[in-house]
Amino acid sequence: MSELRSLYPEIEPFETGMLEVGDGHVVYWERVGTKGAKPAVFLHGGPGGGISPKYRRLFDPARYDLILFDQRGCGRSTPHAGLEANTTWHLVADIERLREMAGFDEWLVFGGSWGSTLALAYAEKHPERVSELVLRGIYTLTRAELDWYYQFGVSEMFPDKWERFIAPIPEAERGDLMAAYRKRLTGDDKAAQVEAARAWSLWEGETITLLPEPETSDQFGEDDFALAFARIENHFFVHAGWLEEGQLLRDAHRLAGIPGAIVHGRYDMPCPAKYAWRLHKAWPDAEFHLIEGAGHAYSEPGILDRLIRTTDGFAGRAG
Repeated sequence: MSELRSLYPEIEPFETGMLEVGDGHVVYWERVGTKGAKPAVFLHGGPGGGISPKYRRLFDPARYDLILFDQRGCGRSTPHAGLEANTTWHLVADIERLREMAGFDEWLVFGGSWGSTLALAYAEKHPERVSELVLRGIYTLTRAELDWYYQFGVSEMFPDKWERFIAPIPEAERGDLMAAYRKRLTGDDKAAQVEAARAWSLWEGETITLLPEPETSDQFGEDDFALAFARIENHFFVHAGWLEEGQLLRDAHRLAGIPGAIVHGRYDMPCPAKYAWRLHKAWPDAEFHLIEGAGHAYSEPGILDRLIRTTDGFAGRAG
C-alpha cells in the first residue's frame, strides 16, 4: 500500500484583493501557486464557511494558478453575515466575475460539501468554462437531504449532539427546526442570535468527521465564525438554495464531456453517499471514489489522499 498523500507545504498568496460584486457586497479573493500555470478555483463549504490557509495546500503550487475566495457575507468578505442579495445564483455570477478578472478562459473547479453544490450549479450553467470538476462530499440540496440532517436521520446517530442542537428551540417549534432557527438567527435579540448560531454551527462541526476532531470542530463554536456560518447556511437551506427540487441531478447531462472526480466518504453523515452514487450514474465522465473508513470532512486521511492525487493527476492535463 502506498503512503497516504497529505497537504502541500504552507504557502502565502502572490496576490490578494477585494472585488466589488454589486448589491453592497465586496468579496475577498486570493491567488496562490504559479501565475500562468493551470487555472483553478476553490469553492468552500457552508454556505458561510469561508476559506482557510489549508485549502491552498490541496494543489501543487508549481503547477496551479489557484483562486480562492470568501463567498458573500463570510470570511473577509463584507458585509459580515449579510443575507441580502446572497443566493446561489449571485455566487455563480461572482465565480464568473473572478474568472474574467483573472483572464482565464476555463479552469478546474474544485468544491466540497456546499462547495460541491455550488460547483455543480456553476458547471451546469457554464460548462464551457470548466476544464475539470473535482467534487467532494456531494450535496445536491434536495428536501430529503435537508430533512436527513436538520429534522430526522443524523439525529439517530448523534443523540447527545442532537440534544444540544435542539436545546435553543422550544418543543412546540421543533416540527420545523430550520424555520425555528431562522426566526432566531434573523431576530433582534442578539444574545438569542449568538446562542442559536453556536448551536447550529457546532452541530455541523461535530458531525462532519468519522471520529471526534477538536481541531476541526472548535472553530465552529467561535462567535464571529458561527454567526456568519449559521445565518448564511440557514438562509440558503430555508430557500432550498434557490434550486428546483432535484435540479442538480436532473441537469447533470450538461456535464457531459467534462472530466472529473467524485470523492465521498462511506460514512458521511451530513451528505449520504446515495447522492454521490446518483451523481456518478448521471455523470459517467467522472472517476468515482467511495472512501472506506471516512466521514465528511476533507481532512479525513483517505479523502485527503484521494483529493491530492486527483489534483496532481489533472495538473498536467491541457484544457
